[in-house]
Amino acid sequence: MSESVRHHSFPRGALLGAATLVGFALVSATAVRVGVIGSPTLIPPATPILSRELRFEDWPDGAVAIHEARDGSMVDVLPPGTNGFVRGVLRGLARERKRHEVGQQPPFRLTLWDDGRLSLEDATTGRRIELEAFGPTNLAAFSRLLPARGEMP
Repeated sequence: MSESVRHHSFPRGALLGAATLVGFALVSATAVRVGVIGSPTLIPPATPILSRELRFEDWPDGAVAIHEARDGSMVDVLPPGTNGFVRGVLRGLARERKRHEVGQQPPFRLTLWDDGRLSLEDATTGRRIELEAFGPTNLAAFSRLLPARGEMP
């Protein structure tokens, strides 16, 4: 009644390769963390070329009024049921403000950068949205809120 027992061993080369890969990943991550190797910058530094402080006001009929924060002048009115991307971005920023217990009064800053990027920033929460990441159509929805270059003081 002897039974033949076979022992299958894991291939030694595959085990050494996996251990080397894990070790390299740990050493690399540690080197970046302690500053031996610089981490890559995703967005290079840029200079603002045009900026506008805006306040957004919800109207009872569902429209959104956009005001220049400097003097309260009307920039635009988004009719009810339109401009879904703008409304979605504003809802996200409003939710963040509510979390930080900030009201609607502080303005948002819309900035055009010299590298072509466009961002919407809430200085009260530190949140900044890079709008070009959402494609040219959505970028245009916000870029039309910037004045022509000769318009601002």
